[in-house]
Amino acid sequence: MLKIALSKGRIFKETLPILSQAGIEPIDDPETSRKLILDTNRDDIKLVIIRASDVPTYVEYGAADVGVAGKDVLLEQGSSGLYEPIDLHIAQCRLMVAAPVGWIAPTTGRLRVATKYIHTTQRYYAEQGKQVEVIKLYGSMELAPLVGLADCIVDVVDTGNTLRANGLEALENIADISSRLIVNKAAMKMKYVQLKELIERIRVAVAS
Repeated sequence: MLKIALSKGRIFKETLPILSQAGIEPIDDPETSRKLILDTNRDDIKLVIIRASDVPTYVEYGAADVGVAGKDVLLEQGSSGLYEPIDLHIAQCRLMVAAPVGWIAPTTGRLRVATKYIHTTQRYYAEQGKQVEVIKLYGSMELAPLVGLADCIVDVVDTGNTLRANGLEALENIADISSRLIVNKAAMKMKYVQLKELIERIRVAVAS
């Protein structure tokens, strides 16, 4: 039995066609079903539906054999217990520094940065030799500079429409983001034949 960890939303919707091309289709409708473990057309594969930020944890600890996670989540969590064999080229966006239009970075004092990507942000500024005060938020990042909570933000940017609507602009690209197939290292040894077949099917689906 193989368990594939997925999160609802954009990643799930963009992963389904890839799984379909790889011969895997959920029997339950993920949009209407309240089940968290979905049966598929294959008796040996189930889909586990969890929060996006939890996918690497479930895979690393073996609660799922494989999963699909955004590179932003993987960068933030920095897990060493995972293989990352395939870039699925879906849910693409950029992790960026953004600030109010015309903003000039202060030359004295610590820069205050609002983000949910605490570790990634700290690493990014540390590599530049800059000390920053990182303020953790869980949503509405764009609001932080507007009310004086932070000087700038670090967040994922897709179209940039939300930034523009709130008078912000993207300034620095930290990383290009897309979703990746991740695999539990222990499962790769114990279920090598099954996982190798699954990975190859997904690789072909992505290439096509």
